[in-house]
Amino acid sequence: MPVLETILTVIAPHTCVSCGVEGSLLCGGCSVEITPVPSRCYHCRKLTESFRTCQSCRGSSKLRRVYVRAQYGDIPKELVHKLKFERARAAARTLTDLMRERIVDVSADTLFVHVPTATSRRRQRGYDQAELLTKELTRLTGIKRVSALGRLGQQRQVGHSRKQRLEQLSNAFYLSNPKKVTGRDILLVDDVSTTGATLEAAAGVLR
Repeated sequence: MPVLETILTVIAPHTCVSCGVEGSLLCGGCSVEITPVPSRCYHCRKLTESFRTCQSCRGSSKLRRVYVRAQYGDIPKELVHKLKFERARAAARTLTDLMRERIVDVSADTLFVHVPTATSRRRQRGYDQAELLTKELTRLTGIKRVSALGRLGQQRQVGHSRKQRLEQLSNAFYLSNPKKVTGRDILLVDDVSTTGATLEAAAGVLR
């Protein structure tokens, strides 16, 4: 946490996004209210083991599995909003405390790679929220991270269909460090997935 935010937190402590108690963005009592979602194919929503992409969807997807910690609503939505629109960097640590529960049984060659946000958004916030999440996950798990993807274009995905998102993202990413990811298992990190189009586009470039 930056020194300035540490000082501000002492002067004006964070309050729980759910119950309002002072001390953190999510208190212990409210954190247990975030129900883990069942393991499903992210594309068709069929129940699968360990969040695998189901056999029917596997042929058209670049993603082997998509780990999801919670539905985007209520408390998780408030935390993401704090991180993305209120510059509350502390929300990254709170979110990754939840996300780490899904990261089990990974190989020694696994790397974290964050999905880069548009440069205009990074300038507005002063940071890339997915990169912050990845740094925190590395701290929590010890899994190495690399910045392997770059992003072109500034188009927003909000409000568009999956087909429109895929078209917009077809040339949005490029591989900046191919040698660092060759032959490695990759865990892509992002904050929210709506249709999966962004993850698919990023995974396609990495593959």
